[in-house]
Amino acid sequence: MESQDLRNAGLKVTLPRLKILEILEGNAMRHMSAEDVYKLLLNEDADIGLATIYRVLTQFEQAGLVKRHHFEGGHAVFELERGDHHDHMVDVDSGKVVEFVSPEIERLQHEIAEKHGYEIIGHSLVMYVKAQEGRGGKTR
Repeated sequence: MESQDLRNAGLKVTLPRLKILEILEGNAMRHMSAEDVYKLLLNEDADIGLATIYRVLTQFEQAGLVKRHHFEGGHAVFELERGDHHDHMVDVDSGKVVEFVSPEIERLQHEIAEKHGYEIIGHSLVMYVKAQEGRGGKTR
């Protein structure tokens, strides 16, 4: 994404918006809170306040550039909207969020909905997990 993406979303290109977008794109942590973004901007000596970050993230969400998640026991986190569907596992000890895709789970959800006379128009699956004894949690 770049400044053209901001314009396409109907947002004026400003330095705070560009910096926040850059942080979201360039960070290995795909799910970031406003506070995570704020800390990274502080490390870059960017003079952008937390209230501005919250406002920009909300604007990004309304424009369809990011998705907001509210995982149990935590605050809101944001990820760039990439158009791909995936589900989440949240490690209840570390707070780490793991994304995964499972065609089998997707198929089963559709079968269950159809069995009850429904059609899925959207869904969100979040599993809350703990690392298995001696395994420490693996990411594939």
